[in-house]
Amino acid sequence: MSGRKVTIMGGGNTAFSVAARLSHIGNEICILEHPDFAESVEQISRTGRINLEGVMENGPAAVSLVTLDASEALAFSDLLLLIVPAYAHRPFAEFTGPYLTSDHTVVVMPGTLGSLEFSALAAEFGVSDITVAEVDTAPYVCRKTSGESAIIWGEVSSLGLGVFPSVRTSRVVSDLKPLFPGVSPYEDALQCGLSSMNPVVHPAGVLMNAGRVEYSRGEFYFYEEGVSESVAKVIEAVDEERMTVGRELGYELTPVGKAFHEAGFGPRGTLWEAINGSHMLTRLKAPGNLESRWLTEDIPYGIAAWSKLGTQYGIQTPVIDAFVGIGSIVMGIDAWAEGRGPKQLGLEGMTKKELREYLSTGK
Repeated sequence: MSGRKVTIMGGGNTAFSVAARLSHIGNEICILEHPDFAESVEQISRTGRINLEGVMENGPAAVSLVTLDASEALAFSDLLLLIVPAYAHRPFAEFTGPYLTSDHTVVVMPGTLGSLEFSALAAEFGVSDITVAEVDTAPYVCRKTSGESAIIWGEVSSLGLGVFPSVRTSRVVSDLKPLFPGVSPYEDALQCGLSSMNPVVHPAGVLMNAGRVEYSRGEFYFYEEGVSESVAKVIEAVDEERMTVGRELGYELTPVGKAFHEAGFGPRGTLWEAINGSHMLTRLKAPGNLESRWLTEDIPYGIAAWSKLGTQYGIQTPVIDAFVGIGSIVMGIDAWAEGRGPKQLGLEGMTKKELREYLSTGK
């Protein structure tokens, strides 16, 4: 029990689950939602609680403050957990930017390089010394079940953390350990962003099941049925290109199958073996349509961002590029033009040496 104040930004699946769980273990919680999505917190703003079910603590959890006022929420706590899809990172940075100070620590959950974009945006509001971190996955396998309830099916045993600038890593780890005991630091925020597993699995897995998603409207178990041995092989080819980008930038990234095992999702083995033996993942159904964030988030803000970063340093990613192209057709958008790349991340034109210095010191 940490007994501290925490502001959670967002009102979706993981935001509700994190808020309820942290409240249950003795923390005082504020939830800040963007005014454009006020309806997502309408019920809990009246009741002041979230009912939690599942494998963690159960029952009603108090929420001290539910607000659409960024100044109020940022005054509530200096620890801000940003728990929204990647395409909402920029709107939340612009929403909170006028009230950010160097005393705040923002943790993007999960990030997929969102910490670097958030830091670059904060600088536009004159906050150039803010601490921004990100994790490589959501801390729980969970869902929001109503306007005032959530369920947690499982907890991630190893929650990877990258901090920008990385010289502040030990402090952020100390802040988060009482809240998420499994937190484990990466070398820096870029290594963490390249270690996110959703973009590895979701675009290839969904696009190779596109007909089935549309026909059944998602009424099948995505990991158990959709990620067959053949689909898993394709996902592993995407993963190999991700690891190549990391290797060229000086990181030894963990293969996706091993990462799933180390996170506690399933047994040791290949990706298919880890998924097939996972009690948590095999309970998750596929998205109900192809407008899901499994494509709209994980392509432009995930694999496309990795590819653009690789291109800056002469690294080719043909399998990833193929899925970005096919995904663009399916989604009806240009996934290369959407999302983020080196420019949005504040990394454009940096040599590898300059990149490592920037990630370490923020300068």
